[in-house]
Amino acid sequence: MIAVPDSSTYDDALREIHIAQASSALPGPDYYTVLSWVHQILRPATYVEIGIRHGDSLRAALPETKCVGIDPEPTLEGTLPPNTRVFAMTSDRFFESYNLAEVLGASNFSLAFIDGLHLFEQALLDFIHLERFAARQSIVMIHDSLPLDRTTSDRVRTTHFYSGDVWKLALCLKARRKDLRLTTIRTGPTGLCLISRLDPHSEVLLRNFDELVTEYVSLDFRDYENRGHQMPDTVENSFAAVQSCIASLLQDA
Repeated sequence: MIAVPDSSTYDDALREIHIAQASSALPGPDYYTVLSWVHQILRPATYVEIGIRHGDSLRAALPETKCVGIDPEPTLEGTLPPNTRVFAMTSDRFFESYNLAEVLGASNFSLAFIDGLHLFEQALLDFIHLERFAARQSIVMIHDSLPLDRTTSDRVRTTHFYSGDVWKLALCLKARRKDLRLTTIRTGPTGLCLISRLDPHSEVLLRNFDELVTEYVSLDFRDYENRGHQMPDTVENSFAAVQSCIASLLQDA
């Protein structure tokens, strides 16, 4: 069990500084708006979200979309989309206990969003689990792919504003899965990476899981700064750019 830091010890003034820095680095609409655009453009039949917290991002789903939300301790605020089922458990336990296809009533999901535990190895495992239920036209979104700085992307959380080291998943997938298509939207506060051409039969990541964890967990923010050319290409956070991005991701999929 990973200990959860007491958020009351975080610096409130530092949070405002980080928010201002993120707004300057990635100006324009935030990822909630971009998520809403993605749903409008794709109009997915099924949607899976890992890490729903208050349900804000889950509410971007359209009324007709069948949604599955997974979170060990959801603190839901407001009304969720009508066709939503929430599982109050870790993603590991969910995939051990349930068949996602049976839960969705479909052989695959249309759209998925990974925003759970902010550690590389867990995000990688979530991706592996999800890909088993993907089709060629499915898209997975990964939050926090453009970290702000060393402190807020550290593996141990010490600040309100926090993205963890999930950015390493985008780096890893681009390097180890040449068959995938990846594009990151430059949306605040910390980017959103979209992935297509998923292969439910691929075992590359699972077979090399321990090796990948050893290799990528050891990286830090300096590696992110030095490996920008190895990260997925990025596009601006405008509706037109997101629409074009999705069209490109799905081309020949």
